[in-house]
Amino acid sequence: MRWSGRAHVFGDDVDTDQIIPGRCLRRVSYDELGRYAMTGADPEFPEKVREGDVIVAGKNFGCGSSREQAVMALQQAGVACVVARSFARIFYRNAINRGLPTVEAEEDPTEVVEDGNRVTVDLDELVLRAGSEEVPLREPPEFALQAWREGGLLELVKKNPDKPPWRD
Repeated sequence: MRWSGRAHVFGDDVDTDQIIPGRCLRRVSYDELGRYAMTGADPEFPEKVREGDVIVAGKNFGCGSSREQAVMALQQAGVACVVARSFARIFYRNAINRGLPTVEAEEDPTEVVEDGNRVTVDLDELVLRAGSEEVPLREPPEFALQAWREGGLLELVKKNPDKPPWRD
C-alpha cells in the first residue's frame, strides 16, 4: 500500500476538537464534515487540503473525546493517510473502523517533514519519504491493513462474514 500527496504538518496532542470542532457537530450533516476538518488547529485547512494529501503529526494524534466524526471529517476533506509518532487509541480504532490509514512512525516525522512537502507513505518498505529524507514506519497490524484495503472494518466483515479478522 502506498499514498503520495502534500504534507500537512501538525504537532503533538492534536485533539478531536481540533480535528472537528464540537460546535460543528450540531450544525452540519455528516456529508459536510470535511468543510470543517482541522479548523480547530488551522482554520484554512479545508481550503488548502487536496484529495490524496497526508497529515503528518507528532505524538498522541486524535486525543480527547471519542469522536468518530473526526475520522469522517478527515476522509471527506480528502486526507488519504495520517502518519504520526503515536495515536490516541480510540482515534486509532475509529480510523481502522472507518478505513482511514493511520500509520505510526518510529521517530517523530515532524522533525523531518515540513508543511507542503511532497511525501510518499510506503507500507511495503515501511518508510515515509520527503525528498531525500526518510522516516521509518511501524508495521501496522494485519487486520488494520485488511480494513484499510476494504474501506473499513464493516466492509471487511461484509466481504468475509464467516472469517472476521480478529479470529486470526
